[in-house]
Amino acid sequence: MQPNKAAILYPPFTKRISSVWYRHYRVYTKNLISNGLPPFLEPLIFLAGIGLGMSRYISEMGGIPYVTFLATGLPITAAMFTSAFECSYGTFIRLEFDRVYDGMISAPLGVGDIMTGEIIWAGTKGLFFSFAVILVEAAFGLIPLQGLVAPVIGFLTGLMFASISLLITSFVTNINHFNFYFTGFLSPMFFFSGVIFPLENLPPVLRIAAEFFPLTHAVRPVRALILGQFQPVILFDLLMMAIFTVVTAWPGIKRLRKRIIK
Repeated sequence: MQPNKAAILYPPFTKRISSVWYRHYRVYTKNLISNGLPPFLEPLIFLAGIGLGMSRYISEMGGIPYVTFLATGLPITAAMFTSAFECSYGTFIRLEFDRVYDGMISAPLGVGDIMTGEIIWAGTKGLFFSFAVILVEAAFGLIPLQGLVAPVIGFLTGLMFASISLLITSFVTNINHFNFYFTGFLSPMFFFSGVIFPLENLPPVLRIAAEFFPLTHAVRPVRALILGQFQPVILFDLLMMAIFTVVTAWPGIKRLRKRIIK
């Protein structure tokens, strides 16, 4: 019996995607301060500027102190923006300017391996930045220490927005077009997904629309984990996060395959 040729030529799947992950890790950590500090500071500055200021006028929101309400949502927005940036601008630059993927596919890697590694790397960044924000918030007593387990939702958020961003990137031919994605899609979700105020405060039409926003289904679980307020709707949110991830990753990778292998 002859051995499987593909098994000889290609390393195991886990090794292939981990090599992509490690490549991005090495590149990212070469300039760790300039790469990592702004995404970490941005939600904390927003928390200080809005949360501490508005808490003088709004004592409670959703039955908890307003600054705590805000603090439980901002870690997820950090995961959203960092993973979205990684798989939009980052992927496009690697694709069109640096031609990184041309070298990768000459190795025993397929496009699916490369993009899966990118998604997992973006999920890792979501985990790291959500954990960093939560750690600082817990240190200042803004959230309970049990919130330190919540970054697992940051990882899932990173996977979800990485997948969505890859699909967007598969359509983009000019890097400036990402302005529409960030300004027209991500930024509105920041305000209408329960981060700054409860969804119950929205008009009925916007409340229904908010359920179609991916960020909504990430904010509720992380807030529930931090505050220990578990509800059956959290299972629905996790299911929706999985659906958003799968239904956007598959066509995004398929379309990018056509652009990488010409």
